[in-house]
Amino acid sequence: MPEPVTKRRCLLIDDSRVIRKVARRILEGLAYEVSEAENGEEALVKCRSAMPDLIIVDWNMPVMSGLEFVTFLRSMQGERRPKVMFCTTNSNTDDIRKGIEAGADEYVIKPFDQQSLQAKLQRIGAA
Repeated sequence: MPEPVTKRRCLLIDDSRVIRKVARRILEGLAYEVSEAENGEEALVKCRSAMPDLIIVDWNMPVMSGLEFVTFLRSMQGERRPKVMFCTTNSNTDDIRKGIEAGADEYVIKPFDQQSLQAKLQRIGAA
């Protein structure tokens, strides 16, 4: 009897419901099971209970920014290290460098479409 296939899990962190809806549709099309959080603090609670395979995080959010979230996430000890992608309107090279230094694997600029998101996910082995 074959092993049951476990779905890859993605945590989508963005204070915009519209962005979460668009990204969810794309990710579910790539066979991800998607959960959502509106800010970094809410996302950390979810990560502590079940670490996802992939995290897509906005940079500018209330309560805890994406940069603060990624910095904190990468300081957590654990056996699983999820792929992390910033999804933001911040497109200057200084911000991109800060995001990668904090522990992000990739960066996608809003607005994005299915092709650009999927291409970035493929680059980090998450598509």
